[in-house]
Amino acid sequence: MEHFLKEAKASAGVLSQLSSQEKNSILLQMADALRRSSDAILEANAKDMDAANKNDLTAALKDRLFLDEKRVEGIAKAIEDIAALKEPVGRVLDGWFADAGFKIEKVTVPIGVVGVIYESRPNVTADVGALCFKSGNVAILKGGKEAEYSNRAIAQVLQDVLAANGLPKEAISLLPDSSREGVAKLIKQDRYVDLIVPRGGEALIRYVSENATVPVVKHDKGLCHTYVDKDADIEKALKISYNAKCRRTGICGALETLLVDEAIASTFLPKMKEAYDAYGTELRGCEKTCAIIEAKEATEADWDTEYLENILSIKIVSGVEEAIDHITKYGSQHSEAIITENYTTAEQFLNGVDAACVYLNASTQFTDGGEFGFGAEVGISTNKLHARGPMGVSELTTYKYKIYGHGETRA
Repeated sequence: MEHFLKEAKASAGVLSQLSSQEKNSILLQMADALRRSSDAILEANAKDMDAANKNDLTAALKDRLFLDEKRVEGIAKAIEDIAALKEPVGRVLDGWFADAGFKIEKVTVPIGVVGVIYESRPNVTADVGALCFKSGNVAILKGGKEAEYSNRAIAQVLQDVLAANGLPKEAISLLPDSSREGVAKLIKQDRYVDLIVPRGGEALIRYVSENATVPVVKHDKGLCHTYVDKDADIEKALKISYNAKCRRTGICGALETLLVDEAIASTFLPKMKEAYDAYGTELRGCEKTCAIIEAKEATEADWDTEYLENILSIKIVSGVEEAIDHITKYGSQHSEAIITENYTTAEQFLNGVDAACVYLNASTQFTDGGEFGFGAEVGISTNKLHARGPMGVSELTTYKYKIYGHGETRA
């Protein structure tokens, strides 16, 4: 492990010397190589899917894991989008002359070596590798064991392109020891690793946060809410609430609890139930909800659960204040939405809810680096410091001060 991390740290110095043009050219080569290697990647993914079926993984996990030609093309396209982004390194954030006469510039620089621990989504291997490379960082990747073959295949393609350009393969590499013990060692290697980004289940996030000596940016659970206000456009509310839950139930931006103003609940909920019933969504409601539509009675645990499945809890609230209070108590500071045509109520919600992303009249499933124009993202940060929300290339930089003197000495 230590030898591997030494090599990774050394490769950070090589990356820091690459020009924007060189990095973009290599990223485009990676995208092309992924397309050419589609058959091999899909063959590897088939092995992972076979194991997933044998191990009876949930439908949501299988959806995250599955690759086809369209998804491989999407991975390649995401890398091209990352190449097209503005150069994040070397930007002058500020500049001024000190009283002593020298010039000071505040300039963006790579963080260094970034370790990312993630779940069974093989696209993350390419997304994070490309984002780190674009921002001049070394990527150490620890994917879920469910995607072992897929991750290896994708990482090999990226490393082959690095090698063809005379660059060290350690610049984008899988953690050699992917066991729990390997992760335990990685998160304490602050001599070689500059940042750890855990994204996945609550237990993983808690373990890394409590045990790491390397700085951590958490990408915690997405317990997302949508509040349908009494002044909502009903047709808009039906469309958004359906999309937020049913487009993809297993992603962190999926709706888990629907909050409905009591003034419109008797009109809105029967129509909403028709849409959810057509998709087979299991509904769990508060006592007032169950008095209006057929649903299982929700328990206290439901309000605190990120299902990542085709299950939705519904609560009727007295208005925007109770909606905000509920989100404050149970939300994970990920993505929250209000549907209303009332500007004052909208602003009260957007300003009052403490979350990385707050939406007015839009689906929470838009919380995604690609949708935000970042090409892709390392994950969705629920931290408040350094990075919050979709973490793209800009969030993979820090800064330093460059001081240009003319022989000044301090008295």
